[in-house]
Amino acid sequence: MSRQFFSLILLLCLIGVPGLAQRRSARAVSKKPSAPVTIPTLPIHFPRNTAPEVRAVMRKLTLREMVAQLVIIPFYGDNPSRQRREYQEFYRLVHQTGVGGLILLNRTPSGQVLQAEPFAVASFLNRMQKGSKLPLLVGGDFERGASMRLLHTTKFPHAMAYGAANDLSATRRAGAATAREARALGFQWVFAPDADVNNNPDNPIINTRSYGEDPQLVAAHVQAFIEGAHEAKENGILVTVKHFPGHGDTATDTHVGMARISADRERLDRLELIPFKAAIAAKVDGVMTGHLAVPSIEEQDIPATVSAKVIQGLLRKELGFEGLAVTDAMDMQGLSRQYSAGEASVRALEAGIDVLLIPSNADAAIKGVMDAIVSGRLTQARIHQSVVKILSAKHRLGLFHNRLVNLEEISEQIDSPEFAELAQTVAEKALATIRNEGGILPLRDPAKACLVVLAEAKQTTSGRRMIEDALTRSPQMKTLWLEPSMKPEELADSAAQLGDCSPVVVAAFVPAASYKGDLILPGNFTGFLETVLSRPAPVVLCALGSPYLLRRFPQVAAKVATFSTTVTSEAALVRGLFGEVPMNAKPPVTLTPIP
Repeated sequence: MSRQFFSLILLLCLIGVPGLAQRRSARAVSKKPSAPVTIPTLPIHFPRNTAPEVRAVMRKLTLREMVAQLVIIPFYGDNPSRQRREYQEFYRLVHQTGVGGLILLNRTPSGQVLQAEPFAVASFLNRMQKGSKLPLLVGGDFERGASMRLLHTTKFPHAMAYGAANDLSATRRAGAATAREARALGFQWVFAPDADVNNNPDNPIINTRSYGEDPQLVAAHVQAFIEGAHEAKENGILVTVKHFPGHGDTATDTHVGMARISADRERLDRLELIPFKAAIAAKVDGVMTGHLAVPSIEEQDIPATVSAKVIQGLLRKELGFEGLAVTDAMDMQGLSRQYSAGEASVRALEAGIDVLLIPSNADAAIKGVMDAIVSGRLTQARIHQSVVKILSAKHRLGLFHNRLVNLEEISEQIDSPEFAELAQTVAEKALATIRNEGGILPLRDPAKACLVVLAEAKQTTSGRRMIEDALTRSPQMKTLWLEPSMKPEELADSAAQLGDCSPVVVAAFVPAASYKGDLILPGNFTGFLETVLSRPAPVVLCALGSPYLLRRFPQVAAKVATFSTTVTSEAALVRGLFGEVPMNAKPPVTLTPIP
């Protein structure tokens, strides 16, 4: 090659091909991480009564750490080793990101609820609390006591059983017992009681979680529970009512879609809002919003959780609530179908929410809020307002001084004989006979009767206690335990075994649960029951769980409702059937047969 050619090549290398250097430079710049946006820290304006410790702690937090305090993430009661990926993720979120708290949920493999073991939960919480920069707020949906999530705790009946028993002192004691068991296990926040007025028989998710359909009755029990829970010693407990502004008159499970309250404002004032007003008067600590559209308050088709008119307008200004406003679980489709984790979090804070419960992605929620502060959509003052409330609650609960569980004391504080007796007494007082044709109840000759349990799932133990107690009293009684996956021919064979029975007692378990969509007999049980009803022997239908099931079978000879599915209600029902306790409670809901 010529010397001129090499000279040309050298020149091009020195000066660069036009545009090449710029493209290389652009690629190099794109690989560099973007510099973090610096947000100047603004002064914090504390309310006059803010504790000095809260002021001191807050001044040391970065803005991102403050935002993380708004977020509560779920845990499932496991106590994994440090080598497990699950533990490492908790370590990151709790120890590094600095989320504000945890809430206990249950795993449900194949539809079977796996309750947590108390000592494993307490040990895990101690590990998390020890490594967290700030104490964690730990919550649980303890609507029927800690037994809703944990093993070896008092098996309190559902709220509607308390409405049927209508013993306010028992409800108050249940609140105190729930608080005592919760604090003993490391929980400081009880997401109960349910203040919804269940006046819609087709409600698939509230049902027995409500005290009933009478707003005054619901309000009285809500207030009693709060008063009892606030009696707890050892630094007290936070109590939260739900699902504002009222989830009772809906037919949609907000786990699968946004529900709608179609009532006008006048009806809201005389029905849905009455229990919430009573709760606020009783100084309830928190109010949980529902993912509910409320056209009479908010004309936009959006959930109450992200509506300023519902939170700032109705809850704050009109009802005067100054405590913690917390979302329902933000991963529920009633909210997550419309908004991403970040957008939902920003909108909730704009609306006046203080605590972001279970965003579908905690990191995305925090980032979304931080981005909104950078853009000016949210102010630092708005974040400060909620963080002061959260830290003040932690201080009030004594967590700044002691955040750990005394593992040696757990056995002395949970599932006491006193609590067990209280739960059993309420379950028995709640028994209601809706119909008793020919005085068929109590059973005159139990040995000639048959007991058929219709369980809600194959994996459940529901009804086992009932069969055991019945056979203890009458060993000759024929019993069958059936589950909904059984084929029609199997159920037909079971029905054929009841030919000599009189009467046939059918105990049907129909619990309210998320993602079910309805509260009817599962599987082929309806056909089975109709076959049994077509025969000469009288039938006693006992509803354990949704009492509205009784409306669907007007032809049965006798109907009994327990308003709960717990083992205490099973034991109570057997006692009632055998005439050991009366079954004369007044149902707290209307059970008129369906035409």
